[in-house]
Amino acid sequence: MDFEPAYTPEQEAFRKEVRSWLAAHVPVIEGDPDSDENYPKYRQLGRDLGARGWLRPTAPVEYGGGGLSVDHAIVIGEEIDAYDLGLPPYYDTGGTLGGASILVWGTEEQKLRMLPPIFRGEVVTWQLLSGPEAGSDLAGTQTEAVKDGDHYVVNGQKIFVGGTHGADYLWTITRTDPDGKRHENLSWLLIPADSPGITIAPMELMGDGGEGAGRGHKNTIFFDDVRVPASNLVGGENNGWKVATTHLELEHGSGGRIGRNRWFDRARQRALGLKRAGQPLLDEPDSRDRLADVFIKTEIARLFDLRNFWMNRTHVEMTYEGPQAAYFRKMAHLSAAQSIMELVGPYALTRDPAWDTTDGKFDAFMKSSIVDLHPGATADIQKVIMARRIGIGRQVRERAGKTVE
Repeated sequence: MDFEPAYTPEQEAFRKEVRSWLAAHVPVIEGDPDSDENYPKYRQLGRDLGARGWLRPTAPVEYGGGGLSVDHAIVIGEEIDAYDLGLPPYYDTGGTLGGASILVWGTEEQKLRMLPPIFRGEVVTWQLLSGPEAGSDLAGTQTEAVKDGDHYVVNGQKIFVGGTHGADYLWTITRTDPDGKRHENLSWLLIPADSPGITIAPMELMGDGGEGAGRGHKNTIFFDDVRVPASNLVGGENNGWKVATTHLELEHGSGGRIGRNRWFDRARQRALGLKRAGQPLLDEPDSRDRLADVFIKTEIARLFDLRNFWMNRTHVEMTYEGPQAAYFRKMAHLSAAQSIMELVGPYALTRDPAWDTTDGKFDAFMKSSIVDLHPGATADIQKVIMARRIGIGRQVRERAGKTVE
C-alpha cells in the first residue's frame, strides 16, 4: 500500500523551481554544521528563503510570510529535506512557536512590528518556558514581570533553553500577578535578548550536541531587573495561559513537520561494514528484521507528522492528532535506538571513525533518544492530553488549542 501523497501538475512545476533554487543557494558544509564558520551560512540561507517567502510559506504576506498554499509548502519542505534541513534551516523554536502565537494573539500593531523580522529570517528567537520550579507544570512559573509605568521589570530564571550562537529575542512566559488565580496570572513577553540584566550560561547535559545549525547545547537564562517595553506583552496581561495553549498545541505536535527520519539509512550503512562470526551482519535474518523495524516505526512517525502538517495548515479541526504524533515519535526514536544497539552492539555508542561514518551523529542519537522523551511535554503528558481529547474520564472532551486566527 502506497501512503505517499499524490502531486498536481502545478506542484511538480513548482518543485522544479524550488529544486533549482536550492541547488544554487544551499551552502556546502564541511564538518560541524553548528561551528562558528558554518552557522552564518545557514542564517544567510534563512534570509534568502525569507526574501522569497519560502521560510514561512503559508504565513500571510503582510507579516513577512509567503502567502502560499499548503500544497506549495509541502513541496518546499520536501525539497529542503533532501539536504537534511528543515524550515528554518537553523534553530529558532521561539520564532516557530512564538511567531505563530503572535499571529493568533497579537494586536495588528504587534504583528506588523514583530512578525516580519521573524518570518523573513532576520532574527532568531528562543522560547523560554521551563524554570527550576516549573517544567511540566508550566503554569507554576515564578519568573516575575512587574508593571512599572510603560515597562515590565522581569526577574527570575529559565532553564533548558536552546541553543548556541545567541538569539535576538526571548519569547518568555512570566507571572504578572503572584496573588492571582492559577492559569489567570500569566503573561507572555517578547524580550530583546540584549537587554541589560540578562545573563546566558551554558548547561552541561547528556543530550547536548544534537544535529542542526544553532541547536548545540542548552542554557540557563537569568533575569535581573530586566526592563521590557509594555508594548511587547502579547495577548493581554494575565491572559498568558490562553496564549500558551497555542504555543503548546504546536509544540505538542499539532503543527506537524515535513521530512524523513534518516536513522534507517544510517543504521543500514553502519551495519554494512560489520561482521559477526566472520559473516556480514546483514546476512542474518534477525539483523534485517531489526532494520525493518527501525524503518517501519520511523516511517509511521513521518506520516503522522505529514498528516498534522496538512491538517494544521488547511485549518482542519484537530483533537488528539498532535500529542499522538509527538508520543509516537518519542517512543519510536527510543525503540529505534534500542534496535540499533541490538543490531550493531557497543559500536553504536562510539565515535570511532573506523566504525562511525556519521561524524558522531549516532552517539548523539543514542543519547537524545532518551533525553527527547521529556522536551515538548513528556511521553506521559502526551498520553494524558490524548486521553482528555478523546474523553477518557471526562464528560466534556478537552478542545485543542487555537492555532489560527
